[in-house]
Amino acid sequence: MVQAAVESGANAIYVGARGWSRRRDAYELSDEKLHEATRIAHSGGAKIRVAINTNMQSCEIPALLKKMEKFVGWGIDGAIMTDVGAIAQVHRRFPDLVLHASIGANILNNEDVKFYRSIGVSQIVADTKLTLGELTSRKADADIDVGIEILIHANKCYTYLGKCWMSPYVRLERTADDFGKDLFRGSPNRGGLDYRVCMEQWELLDDKALLEPVITLKNAAFFYLDDIPALIDLGVHCLKIQGREYPVPLVASIVRFYRELIDTYVAKPAEQPFDLTPWRSRLEAIQAERDSKRSNMTLVLLNEARQPVPHRA
Repeated sequence: MVQAAVESGANAIYVGARGWSRRRDAYELSDEKLHEATRIAHSGGAKIRVAINTNMQSCEIPALLKKMEKFVGWGIDGAIMTDVGAIAQVHRRFPDLVLHASIGANILNNEDVKFYRSIGVSQIVADTKLTLGELTSRKADADIDVGIEILIHANKCYTYLGKCWMSPYVRLERTADDFGKDLFRGSPNRGGLDYRVCMEQWELLDDKALLEPVITLKNAAFFYLDDIPALIDLGVHCLKIQGREYPVPLVASIVRFYRELIDTYVAKPAEQPFDLTPWRSRLEAIQAERDSKRSNMTLVLLNEARQPVPHRA
């Protein structure tokens, strides 16, 4: 997947460190694979950024710093993180490492941005609910010397993206990996996975009375298209694609689509209008494949969520 993303035109790749990122371990990399991913990205002229975006216990911080020492020695270009204390510790230990605040940090206003800047963050992922006007105000604030990162392919959680509390309520299984790292299946916040239980069939009850037979909790995946020219003109620093759970050819298609769209828009004369019509029809085919893959994965997760947690002696 790293190879395909680089070959399709990505400038930077995010990879999840095993046990420390918000995904099932099948979508995370062992240290050895992460080392190889760094080589692949750098040989293709791209940067590699490691996702350490779970919340952690105090006892896990020393292990994190030891792991980060290894990654920094391999030449990673940055880390994307959520936990405030962990960010501050990593910055103190590795002051030259570029740190990004993840979507899970739920950064909504300029004061949030300034706080994260004060603990060493140089780039932040904007909340998916922010408007272009709110992003413009951030660019206009001279006190904010922070890069802005926009998710152009992700999902809009009905609460806060990256802070799921429904999944662990339904099913939470605490395990540990081969190195003693705690993993909480059902809690993406703690190194596990999100079972997407918000996408189950819900109804609203008042005591025994049925008030609403069907409740839809919004968790729709999206692609940005119409806003791409405005985001480029605004000068955002990074357009980010979410995609670790999708097949490699689909990831390559998404990256290539946006690479070609961005390059075409940037290359046109400033006064020339930009017609998105051909891009729209091309994106529809990609979206149909993405929706199919996401639906299948959601069914797998929901079925797994219904299974009882194994009893451990």
